Amino acid sequence: MLNLNRDVVVVGAGPSGVTAARELKKAGLTVTVLEARNRVGGRTWTDTVDGAMLEIGGQWVSPDQTALLELLDELKLDTYPRYREGESIYIGADGAPVRYTGDTFPVDPDIAVEMDRLVALLDGLAAEVGASAPWAHPKARELDRRVVGGMQQVSLLQARELGGDIVLNSPVRTVNWEPDADGGHCVTVECDRATVNARFVIMAVPPNLYSRVSFNPPLPRRQHQMHQHQSLGLVIKVHAVYSTPFWRNAGLSGTCFGADALVQEVYDNTNHADPRGTLVGFVSDEKADAVFELGADDRKRAILKSIAGYLGDEALAPEVYYESDWGSEEWTRGAYAASYDLGGLHRYGKDQLAPVGPIYWSSSDPAAEGYQHVDGAIRMGRITAARVAEVAKVAVLAGW
Repeated sequence: MLNLNRDVVVVGAGPSGVTAARELKKAGLTVTVLEARNRVGGRTWTDTVDGAMLEIGGQWVSPDQTALLELLDELKLDTYPRYREGESIYIGADGAPVRYTGDTFPVDPDIAVEMDRLVALLDGLAAEVGASAPWAHPKARELDRRVVGGMQQVSLLQARELGGDIVLNSPVRTVNWEPDADGGHCVTVECDRATVNARFVIMAVPPNLYSRVSFNPPLPRRQHQMHQHQSLGLVIKVHAVYSTPFWRNAGLSGTCFGADALVQEVYDNTNHADPRGTLVGFVSDEKADAVFELGADDRKRAILKSIAGYLGDEALAPEVYYESDWGSEEWTRGAYAASYDLGGLHRYGKDQLAPVGPIYWSSSDPAAEGYQHVDGAIRMGRITAARVAEVAKVAVLAGW
């Protein structure tokens, strides 16, 4: 059993947690990161399945995600673009696959006009409330780059700098705190492998996991209510690896959409310099509920049949097949990120980052820019580190 004395305890070793810890350590504060899993990375996880490297969790980089791009450059990680050459496939209400090019679905002209109206309305609302406008970025068409070697490296390389300050296999059970004689706080964090005495705690986990920790004294009423109004969605990320990217030979990009299809989105997810072809697809919400009622073999057949509806029968027989099921992962319990129920953001948004004594909150879930993306996790890690450092009277070196 470890007994540690630190300035800050970070709960969670995902991108937000390790970023916060790294920035605080650079600023001269002592840090311990406690992680329930046997790995760092949180909702990013690059793994090898049956000889194929797969991005089990978050993976894409967009040009507006400047915090992530800066960190990738700092860590000397390269990116490469998602394959987008050729035609895309759209399946409409009639169930027939239609090839098309460009950014507009090949739908009835009246529907296209209404879709454009709704998109313009939503863009206007987003701009009005003050969010940045990624759709207006000069490189907006260069979306969906990937990290050579996998997105989990963002956490792994930062964790390497932290060294022994990360304790794995250590789900936090209790956070005890009380005021100290100097106007600050004394914190004791207890987990399965360590007890850490500190001045601050950063909860770098999604909000649906806050209730897994007992806080003493209990969190205020506002936090108890707010956290009950946040939940994660349910998305199955499906990976299918083939001997070749056969769709390219047919002049297809591998990009497919079908609102009524079981697999509503499909993309070419082939790894850098890999001669094999990889497709990734997404099964969401009630459709995910329905296929999880099937056995594994029947579910696989149903999902591959849906992909084959876009790209043909060659899609029915991948060499490697894998389903990322974050909903059953003990320390995540859903995908992609937490969101409020109807009206919750308006009701609770102003308080979602308010510290409770020495306890601060940091993840991609409450992020403004970069919400539910790795970029948002990094931004929140830096912002939270700066807030803690300011209270601790230490200058953070990251420039935030």
